[in-house]
Amino acid sequence: MRDAEELGSRLVAEFAQSDVPLLLDGSTVEEALASIRQHGLGERIVYFYVVDAERRLVGVVPTRRLLTAALDSPLRDVMVRRTVALPSDATVFEACELFATHRYLALPVVDAENRVVGVVDVSVFTDEVFDLAERQEVEDLFETIGFRVSDVRRASPLAAFRLRFPWLLATISGGTACALIAGLYQTTLAGSIVLAFFLTLVLGLAESVCVQTLTVAVQALHRERPSLARYAGALRRELVTATLLAVSCGAIVGAVVSLWRGNPGEALAVGGSIFLTLVVAAGLGLTVPFAIHARRLDPRLSAGPIALALTDVTTITVYLSVGAWVLG
Repeated sequence: MRDAEELGSRLVAEFAQSDVPLLLDGSTVEEALASIRQHGLGERIVYFYVVDAERRLVGVVPTRRLLTAALDSPLRDVMVRRTVALPSDATVFEACELFATHRYLALPVVDAENRVVGVVDVSVFTDEVFDLAERQEVEDLFETIGFRVSDVRRASPLAAFRLRFPWLLATISGGTACALIAGLYQTTLAGSIVLAFFLTLVLGLAESVCVQTLTVAVQALHRERPSLARYAGALRRELVTATLLAVSCGAIVGAVVSLWRGNPGEALAVGGSIFLTLVVAAGLGLTVPFAIHARRLDPRLSAGPIALALTDVTTITVYLSVGAWVLG
């Protein structure tokens, strides 16, 4: 875990190759090839980067295009002007994301003034790096449900129990609260059996949205310094996404209920409650880790069990309250 964090937080500039030929934008293809022969190649060249007189990045020329272009062609006519570059203060994690997003084999590294300081080849990120990233994903998965794999792996059975059981208590508490809340609505459930049919589905949808949002939030807290402004911005984005998800899921399930039962009221109760619960679940998935971090605790360990328990309780309450109101 710590190895992955340390590697991922290192600056990508540390891995950049500086012995790569840079081509001047005022050159012809013939002059560019002569410059390459004179200065030599780095360890592995996939793209040639074009710079102006002040070494600012202005374009990129794939090797194949450079070799097949007419010798008297201006380099400006051959190069691709739209470039993707890594800032010199980018981390290894950010570089990996950019490689995965654009699927390039190499990326230039530029400073604050867009001057090329080196090139990072995807081969720099060896199997060891990706193994660390994979282990990081596994750690994040288990931390979401309440414990670190590394701690449990080294622990005795009794110590592992002590590490894992407290977080299961959150699930037990949430489930017990849900049962008590359902007991308060037993008349509603008895009178509208369709609510019982879709109870598991509604809980599953809300928990899925909560976990999705929670994962994004924990990763953001892991890489960025949290603040009220960041939380507000993230909440706005997440609520927009959650609203789209809630409308889609609510409409689909509501249509199923309407076609199956032929009762618009039941369709409205189920579909409408799904809409409300998914929006609330997204809010909890984002708010809980931010709130825990504000208390100077580790959100990766405690946010998952707490957020899911709160989501279950809220979902049951909203679902049965809407059902009682619409069908009562």
